[in-house]
Amino acid sequence: MTEKEVAEIRRRFKPDKNNIVKLKGCYVSDKKEIIAEFTQSLSLLSLEESESLFKILKKTLSGAIGKNLNNIEFSAAQVSDGEEHGLLMKLRDSELGDEDAVKALYEKIMISYHTDTNYLILLVSDVYDIPRKDKNDEQLDDASEEVFKYFLCSICPVKLTRSGLGFSVLDNSFRNIGADTAVNAPEMGFMFPAFNDRSTDIYSVLYYTRSTSENYKEVADLLFNTFIPMPAAEQKETFRNLIAETVEKDRSYEFVQSVHDHLSEMIEEHKTNKRPEPLVLGKKDVKRVLENCGADEKDIVTFEEKYDTSFGEKTELHPQNIIDPKQFEVKTPDVTIKVNPERSYMLETKMIDGVKYIMIRAEEGVEVNGVSINFPENIQEKTESQN
Repeated sequence: MTEKEVAEIRRRFKPDKNNIVKLKGCYVSDKKEIIAEFTQSLSLLSLEESESLFKILKKTLSGAIGKNLNNIEFSAAQVSDGEEHGLLMKLRDSELGDEDAVKALYEKIMISYHTDTNYLILLVSDVYDIPRKDKNDEQLDDASEEVFKYFLCSICPVKLTRSGLGFSVLDNSFRNIGADTAVNAPEMGFMFPAFNDRSTDIYSVLYYTRSTSENYKEVADLLFNTFIPMPAAEQKETFRNLIAETVEKDRSYEFVQSVHDHLSEMIEEHKTNKRPEPLVLGKKDVKRVLENCGADEKDIVTFEEKYDTSFGEKTELHPQNIIDPKQFEVKTPDVTIKVNPERSYMLETKMIDGVKYIMIRAEEGVEVNGVSINFPENIQEKTESQN
């Protein structure tokens, strides 16, 4: 799904914008026991309560594509006769009315989701008459041609709030407020089916994780039994290690800077061209970047071999996951220097009298501990006399 498609579904999570009739779910203890199950009619909730509920649910459709949100694909065999896909279809087609399927989903999540707090499994089903749009992305007045039927699953920690002193506006007085339980934003969840090309795609599920360093692989394996990408934070670390292990002779400051610049330019170009689909790079694309940055043929061959082992031959990477286009960092065991990527040319490496140095060009606006400092006019003369 693209950012626009995710945003289109997110906009439905308002009290007056959806066809969600009821909320289903269960309250699970940290010991993997169901404390309570519930089916709640949304019509019985106040407007404030509905808005709070939808705010929590649509968090499952938040974050960046490729980081927090990933399209997970099923094989043709799974769609045809797969247990995991079959369960999702039962839930979707019955609009969560198949109680056996609902209980089976609860069971799979409880087995595979590990946490030290109580949590809620929340389920809602929606039916969306997809409006037609013209080439300029403007909505047309004529009737929709397709209905998108889907359900959303959110797994939300439930934590105890602190007791303390409160103030009652009604009574105009202070009073003690006891501890209570509060539903937190979801840690993970998914939407099935995906809304790809603004249409129903039963071959895909949109998978959400709040953390970029945890993909809850055990949960995803049990629910979907198909490939899921490694967490974004792990992709960055793996890519860094891959460069360090494969590029030896030419792994200079200038080389690493050039790789960062090339990837940043690709991200910026994709953004400027306003392409709806996410920018992804395959092994050949990354190989071409390294070649353009000066890696030799031997290193390229080693890179290709290690890429397959580290990521998988056909794995595509989101460049935002492997670099930070807004930050360039130089680090030693004792010092960390963060530079605006557009000013990375202000740093250079030098060998002086056999000692390695990182040189920073100092122009105007130099501060130390927040205090603006001046450079003595004869600093060069002092340095030369000391040598």
